[in-house]
Amino acid sequence: MTLVFDFVVITLSLWLAFSLRLGEFYWPEGRVVSLFMVAPFVAFPVFIKLGLYRAIIRYIGFHSLWVVVKAVSLYGLLLSAVVLLGSIEVVPRSVHIINWLIALLLVGGSRMVVRWWLAGAFATLSDSGVTRKFVIYGAGASGVELLGQLNAKKDMEVIGFIDDEASLHRRQLGDIRVHPFSHLSRLIERKGVTDVLLAMPSVSRSRRNEIITLLEPYPVKVLTLPSLVEIAGGEVTVGDIREVEIEDLLGRDQVLPDSSLMCKNIYQKVVMVTGAGGSIGAELCRQIIRVQPKELVLFEHSEFALYSIERELQQHLKGVAITIRPVLGSVVDKARVLQACQIAKVQTLYHAAAYKHVPLVEQNPREAINNNVMGTLNVAESAIESGVSDFILISTDKAVRPTNTMGASKRMAELVLQALNDKQLGDGATLFTMVRFGNVLGSSGSVIPLFKQQIQQGGPVTVTDPNVMRYFMTIPEASQLVIQAGAMAEGGDVFVLDMGEPVKIVELAKRMIHLSGLVVKDENTPHGDIPLVFTGLRPGEKLYEELLIGGNVVSTQHSKIMRANEACLSWEELSPLLDGLRNAVKVNDDAAIRGVLAQAVSGYKPQCEVVNILKASTN
Repeated sequence: MTLVFDFVVITLSLWLAFSLRLGEFYWPEGRVVSLFMVAPFVAFPVFIKLGLYRAIIRYIGFHSLWVVVKAVSLYGLLLSAVVLLGSIEVVPRSVHIINWLIALLLVGGSRMVVRWWLAGAFATLSDSGVTRKFVIYGAGASGVELLGQLNAKKDMEVIGFIDDEASLHRRQLGDIRVHPFSHLSRLIERKGVTDVLLAMPSVSRSRRNEIITLLEPYPVKVLTLPSLVEIAGGEVTVGDIREVEIEDLLGRDQVLPDSSLMCKNIYQKVVMVTGAGGSIGAELCRQIIRVQPKELVLFEHSEFALYSIERELQQHLKGVAITIRPVLGSVVDKARVLQACQIAKVQTLYHAAAYKHVPLVEQNPREAINNNVMGTLNVAESAIESGVSDFILISTDKAVRPTNTMGASKRMAELVLQALNDKQLGDGATLFTMVRFGNVLGSSGSVIPLFKQQIQQGGPVTVTDPNVMRYFMTIPEASQLVIQAGAMAEGGDVFVLDMGEPVKIVELAKRMIHLSGLVVKDENTPHGDIPLVFTGLRPGEKLYEELLIGGNVVSTQHSKIMRANEACLSWEELSPLLDGLRNAVKVNDDAAIRGVLAQAVSGYKPQCEVVNILKASTN
């Protein structure tokens, strides 16, 4: 159909060119008749070769129009060559320019008219089918690219752009006006805007957070595009649009990793990660692979988690000569850990395996001690026996003045490593390092997925206490900082990551509700959408977390990593306490476990009574 239309257009544009040039209705005579017959057959090979008939007119955009310009221009040049080589002297030279202009107008214009028709530009006809009305925040290349794609969807309509650049205000991009932010409320009231799309992939994370904060009071759903790094230079499409993630709300501008620190303990070395299938362990593996180790040993007790991370990493290798060795085993099995270290000849070990869900660990204290304390001891002793050069423990802010078994067990693990580090003598000793940080976004047991699920189900959103505060960091940033901290180790170090400012969980819940286009239901807004319910602190939880036991902290060469100087126990002091823990675990004596932890861990004050889930169920 398009081919037939273009045949008519090419012939018509040539006739109009002659008629306009001569000032009369021209009727071709003599050799000019052959020119009219040849013109379509000059045009079609060019149009086909340049892809004019591959474009779907409903989705035609600026790129396709540029192809039309190139195709018509090349056709015009070839037709001029035909006239010159055929010595058709009766053709005025200005006819070629007029013919080019008319053909360009008819070929390109006709496609745009059809595209607008199919997309519903003439319709307010199709307005009844529109269910979502968008404002695009950002009138740059990404926003313009999305404009056509959104308007091509029957249930979506772009109402306008918003941009911070004052020189763009009141200008038109296509048929869409650019507005200042102050016009948003008017667009919502008069045009029924339902969604705001942040099309600013190149802005800093802090600036994006500022804009999201400005949008919170408005009854619209906020969507965003990934960063330029995530888009990786590809074309922006509707498929890239996603809901605002928690990283957009809490994330700060990330400091680029120091390549020398990233490489020191990893590049062309044999590296092992325990808990390799967990949220932190898996991200450590992803970061490690990018630095090109000689071999990566994945040590994991969950069969499915091990299968998943190995499969993912193998897909990312893309021919790079890195051996990935998946080892199924538990850190409580010292023989298995030692075997893995010795056979692979591990040089750097990241110990991420731990039970870390506070209420569950509080209800299962025996397993927490067995895994978090004795498991760490097993891995540490295996590292010493195997000649591992660097051992890095993934610790937690909950180890500081803990109120729960999980935090106390992680502080106990830190004490084990500090004591072993001081116990070693001579060259070739294993360097033990601990890296302590707060909550990571998207980790297992995180409150964020729970809030999302509750909002999708219509609420209520449950928060333990209105005063609960937590530190947050993205998993990739935390993993990169762990690797860099380990590279600065001198032995027995406790590194603390700069987590930024703590966040009130209730405020976080409210922000997530607002950015979903919904309203919090409370005393002030009884007709709101989602109520907040406070359930009380769970076993072992406290209102806020700390990162330092004392105030003695020094900076390092990395702006986001600090070194804490904290008191520790000697191996002679710690060893009988570990024996006491072993005995308490063997006889399932929860009170004895708490007693030993209280002796060893400075500031440990249990928040609740013993709540062993098995004992509670038999009462």
